[in-house]
Amino acid sequence: MNILSRYKLTAVAVILLAGNTSFAQPGSSVDPSISGGSGSGVNDQWMPSKTPDGAYDRNPHYSAPIPWQYIREDDILWKKRVWREIDTREKANVGFRYTGDENSGGGMFIEILIDAIKRGKIKAYSNFDDRFTQALSKEQLMEQLTPKPDTNTLVDPITGQEVIKIIKKDFEPDRITKYRLKEDWIFDRNQGQMVVRIVGIAPVMDVIGDAGDYRGSKPLFWLYYPDIRGLLANYEVFNPLNDVARYTWDEFFESRQFSSKITKVSNPFGAQAGSGGSFYKDNMSAMESLYESQNAANEIFNKEHDMWVY
Repeated sequence: MNILSRYKLTAVAVILLAGNTSFAQPGSSVDPSISGGSGSGVNDQWMPSKTPDGAYDRNPHYSAPIPWQYIREDDILWKKRVWREIDTREKANVGFRYTGDENSGGGMFIEILIDAIKRGKIKAYSNFDDRFTQALSKEQLMEQLTPKPDTNTLVDPITGQEVIKIIKKDFEPDRITKYRLKEDWIFDRNQGQMVVRIVGIAPVMDVIGDAGDYRGSKPLFWLYYPDIRGLLANYEVFNPLNDVARYTWDEFFESRQFSSKITKVSNPFGAQAGSGGSFYKDNMSAMESLYESQNAANEIFNKEHDMWVY
């Protein structure tokens, strides 16, 4: 055997040994906090696995958001403020309603946000307006999230007397059926393209009456989106097609993977949310509102092409 053959055999042996070491299967002495989701989840019901849960050891994914390219005001040729709404009951938005696993935080998207607010990682602002004028405390947040308790009158089977029993209710994440986005669509001549920047995001909760009837919906709070990108980059979005090919929530929003409709654009009748000018509050039918929403989307789409003419 010549020297070259010996080197080849040695190299093959080193590769095989490295492979056996790097790809240890479940059941080996691998720290569970390295192979799967680590500590506690974002709600009290989530129980993390005590052992590696899967056919292979999964390394923890740490991600950071890609910084936005700086935009000079002098380079802005056109800008439009847009409000849109995401309905989580649509098939394309199933990730918002996914109950969670070890890699997605152990809870729904709304629970990720609420947990981060409670821990002081991000700041929530009042739903009084969408301009982030009033910061919410933890107590104010819990007051909005916790439903009012029910009061029932029961008859004590022993004494026969009526007893008032107060039944406390917990926050129901399933009642968050929509999310509102506030965006700026900007044509930047330096980049030579239309650029979209999400400014704020607000979860919208269904309001249910005492008889179980639907009373409407209301935003719970507003979050300043640039401040929460770092948090969103640490949680994954459920992919129904492939469990190993998942976006982070930051990538999900930045690549526009959600389905939504425009509810309002900046206009002389109500440049701020809640002050009029919405497609869905101006005596329009549902069909007319959808047409106006699509017209606004087409205007933005065509504007980028029109700018090249100038």
